[in-house]
Amino acid sequence: MGGQPTQSSLADTDGGSQQGGQQPLESTLAEQAMDELGRQRGLRWAQLIKREEQRPNDCVNLGINGMNITVIVSEFILQCAINSQQRSQTISVLIFAYLVTLFGNLFVILVIKSNRHLQTPMYLCIATLAFIDLLNSTNLIPKMVAVVLESSVILYGLCIFQMIFLSHLNVVELFLFVLMACDRFVAVVHPLRYPVLITNKIVCIGIFMCNVVSILILLPYMIFVAELSFCHTNVLPYCFCNYVTMVHVSCNEDPKYLATLSSTVTLFGVLPLVVILVSYYRIVQAALKISSVDGKRKALSTCVTHLIVTGLFYFPLMISYALPGTGIRLSVEAFNTMVIIANVIPPMMNPMIYSFRNHEIRLSIYKMVAYKKSEFKMNV
Repeated sequence: MGGQPTQSSLADTDGGSQQGGQQPLESTLAEQAMDELGRQRGLRWAQLIKREEQRPNDCVNLGINGMNITVIVSEFILQCAINSQQRSQTISVLIFAYLVTLFGNLFVILVIKSNRHLQTPMYLCIATLAFIDLLNSTNLIPKMVAVVLESSVILYGLCIFQMIFLSHLNVVELFLFVLMACDRFVAVVHPLRYPVLITNKIVCIGIFMCNVVSILILLPYMIFVAELSFCHTNVLPYCFCNYVTMVHVSCNEDPKYLATLSSTVTLFGVLPLVVILVSYYRIVQAALKISSVDGKRKALSTCVTHLIVTGLFYFPLMISYALPGTGIRLSVEAFNTMVIIANVIPPMMNPMIYSFRNHEIRLSIYKMVAYKKSEFKMNV
């Protein structure tokens, strides 16, 4: 009987087996619970990422277990501060302005190109200005009309291109006004040296350098735009893509983005304006000394024409870009209005100003119309 285990020993054996098996069982259950919890967290995270991917125009900071992840924007939403009751009038005005700009500037370019006597440095500058106005209006107005019609989404890359291209054209146009002022200064103050100092080749080199300097000026802002993070919203309360608006909407709080802009506007905005004003002041002084009444009138008329065009472009743009960097916050409506005026009205008005105030262009238009009429009568 001694070879058989006793009841107590069997009990001890069973108890030991249960105790020994319970520990790995609890460990397995705990591991399964942790795996399930991890799987559920992973599913929630995947669903969150999927939801953000399905909504690429949003950009939010996701904080999970202390991790901050920025969802990058792929597009912006432009919002014009325009009353719905004024929408149809706004669209009509924009389309009218674009058509007048398109046909007016094309006509000026055609007149200058077709008349050999107008292919001089001053008219080369005027033709370049007309070409810039065409590009500027085509870059802005069609998209503004689309925004007013509630087609307000624009891809990130296209938005950046529109902003940089607009800024580039504005800077080139600004330096072109300086070039035109210098051209008139030499023509009136130093008329005998004008054919030597100012030639078509010199003007072409000057226009090329305007583009080079513009690119160098805008290069830091291209870097700044790449640094901007839009973690709150991708809605730009503006009719087109604009650097100042992007900075205000972004999460970046570094003052360099607007302070640098204010310094740039002061240096490359005020200094050219001083050169322009001094040049035309000297032109007026020299024109008043001209004995010929016709020569005096012609010099003063050219001076006034250029100053009108320069003022239409210059002052709204200067105010809208210089004030934000000084800490003065304009209302959305005021800011929108000034920049729209600076970018829509001058391209439309420039052909009219030059056509009505410039004798040579008026004469060329008259000859062109008269030639077409005579040609038509001969064909009939």
